[in-house]
Amino acid sequence: MPGKKIDQPRTAALPARALRGVAQPFFNNSRIFAKFTAKIMLALILSACGTQSALTSLPPVAQNPLPANASVQVVTSTPTPVRDLQSNEAHIEWVYALVAPFPTVRDGVTFDELLIAWTEGTAPAPFNGVPLLMDEATLAAFTALWDEPAAGAVRIVAGDRVLEEAWSAMPSWAIVRFESLEPKWKVLTVEGQSPIRKDFDLAKYPLVASIAVQSGNSDQRLAVSGQPSNYNPAKLTTVVMTGVTALVRATALTMELKGTTYPGEKIRDLMREADIAHVSNEIPFYTGCTYPKPDQAALVFCSDPKYMDLFTDIGADVIELTGNHFADRGAAGMLETISIYKEKKLPYFGGGVDLQDSLKPALFEVNGNKIAFIGCNKPDVGRFPTATDYQPGAAPCDFDYLAEKISELSAKGYVVISTFQWNESYDSRPAPQQIRDFQLMADSGASIVSGSQAHYAQMMEFHNDSFIHYGLGNLFFDQMGDQDWMPRGIRRIFFDRYVIYDGKLISVELITALLEDYSRPRLMTEQERAGFLQEYFFYSGWIPFSATATPTVTPTLTPMSIPPLSGVSTPSP
Repeated sequence: MPGKKIDQPRTAALPARALRGVAQPFFNNSRIFAKFTAKIMLALILSACGTQSALTSLPPVAQNPLPANASVQVVTSTPTPVRDLQSNEAHIEWVYALVAPFPTVRDGVTFDELLIAWTEGTAPAPFNGVPLLMDEATLAAFTALWDEPAAGAVRIVAGDRVLEEAWSAMPSWAIVRFESLEPKWKVLTVEGQSPIRKDFDLAKYPLVASIAVQSGNSDQRLAVSGQPSNYNPAKLTTVVMTGVTALVRATALTMELKGTTYPGEKIRDLMREADIAHVSNEIPFYTGCTYPKPDQAALVFCSDPKYMDLFTDIGADVIELTGNHFADRGAAGMLETISIYKEKKLPYFGGGVDLQDSLKPALFEVNGNKIAFIGCNKPDVGRFPTATDYQPGAAPCDFDYLAEKISELSAKGYVVISTFQWNESYDSRPAPQQIRDFQLMADSGASIVSGSQAHYAQMMEFHNDSFIHYGLGNLFFDQMGDQDWMPRGIRRIFFDRYVIYDGKLISVELITALLEDYSRPRLMTEQERAGFLQEYFFYSGWIPFSATATPTVTPTLTPMSIPPLSGVSTPSP
């Protein structure tokens, strides 16, 4: 890397197989040197210097020999050469990703599994018998690193057709350059590492082509060193979107019994790691709120202001106010809630002190990426109070305004996240009008459209270049499925992690969790996650139905009953 003194190769974290077929520092192995100079330099220099269209239509590699005064070395798949770079050297490191179509259940492979697939053609499920797709330049790079692939282990596809080919023949997988990532790909981890994660460690990641180019020609060195890598972590921003938060009834009682930060304990790290963590809090904070009752019949809610400590503890960065219970305690409750957010310097959107305040987007710029949140409430318009010129409330859905504002923000370079408090439905399938409303926001320029109203998770879709998730399920709420009317699976929820790089949405990660103890989500087990993803990929129309074993029900840690727990005293308000 520029400005970094390099003493030893970083190979300790990689399996021994990583060095198979790799040359020694000056290519004492003449066979590998000949192969490498004919292929890898053309592939990587064109990748470094060319446009995206050039990357996907490379000329035959054997027709372009290197200049006589150039020599090349590749040391390993890790990004560090074995010795200090000299004045006549330029250094390139190119990051790749192992990917599969978005509706793929498997989350990752070990490096040994990947290398066996390359060298022997035996891949882990569901990819066994399925060749790795890649373009010609990528094949050249990994042939230099890992030697020739086994017969049938790889299929060459033009770079601009790899995604289409993969989706048309699922299950499938591919290796692509980092800059080729887009949301319709699922990035698979290799040895637990992924270049779209905040905790990504390049030194432990095997899908890196790292070379030192020696040449007496300064123009050649400058051409290579001008773009030393296709990956810069300083350009990456992550956003975590969540579903319904309602700190009331049994959730609130659990907080009283076990502490205000208890509901977030098992997802705290997930939320705090994100550059922007979103919470859609439907309930007003209200000083006069009474002690919580799990058997409360009236659907008029409030939360004790001390519960704000939960949002602080999980690292919430933006609050959505589109919820249809925001006005439950009138103007006083809404204004008190907003004053608390302002005191905490916590941006909000989708509601406000008046109509103008409610309609304004929340704007962020993180690591050079501009991100805008905008949202509205549909079911309360004309039925319950929403914001007006003279009173606080949730932002009423004005679709002409939203379409115009989203288009304006998109034109200014913002990645727009549009959210809805739509009509509630305990069904994985959205209503036809819900689909039309969400797609309108996508057509207006929103990269992401997310349903914040759903107590029961809903399907998702790609609409042109946008990702739509019609409902994520509850984040913090007491719906445990223990009442007859509640549908099976209501405890299952999504966290959606969006990865934005260099001003563009490049990846979507579905994080799955299960509500327990009437208050607290925890990450799913591998078996629970597989069943949940398969079911929702089927609902989304991407894969055929595949029955999976029903996971064991997690025992409730704090038994709740209606009426409330015996022996729990209820303080006077």
